[in-house]
Amino acid sequence: MLKSTVAFRKVSDITPKILAKLGVKGLILDLDNTLTTHDNPKPADGVLDWIDLMKKNNIKLMIVSNNRAPRVKPFADMLGLEFVSEGKKPLSKGFKEALTRMRLKKTEVAAVGDQLFTDIIGANRFGMKSLYVVPIEHEKTRFFRFKRFMEKPFLPRKFV
Repeated sequence: MLKSTVAFRKVSDITPKILAKLGVKGLILDLDNTLTTHDNPKPADGVLDWIDLMKKNNIKLMIVSNNRAPRVKPFADMLGLEFVSEGKKPLSKGFKEALTRMRLKKTEVAAVGDQLFTDIIGANRFGMKSLYVVPIEHEKTRFFRFKRFMEKPFLPRKFV
């Protein structure tokens, strides 16, 4: 696991208190298998309440997904969040755009995601903190099953 990464079992385990300790004022959120299951139009259990809690605590939130806008926009609209589609993670494009729109510094933002090779390494390469969450469901495609297999040796053993 990467040094600047903190691990959680699910996104709703991330609390405003933990974010305050980390100096985080904003979160860049992955979509599939972080906020909901793959291609699901509805958030996972507890996500709506968690989003409300973050907003009440003045935590800025933005979805950055590698998916196209037709997948991301309806979901982001339902949550009342801005988004960046086709973020090209692990490259910096989506992270840069989100920071600009959030009007926060890299040091004040953490990326939240379930994939080490896109969300976590991308955020760390960009110089941001990262918060790993266990994927909500097992992957169905051969490509993603392979990626998950390759991530296994690097997955966290300790969770907050």
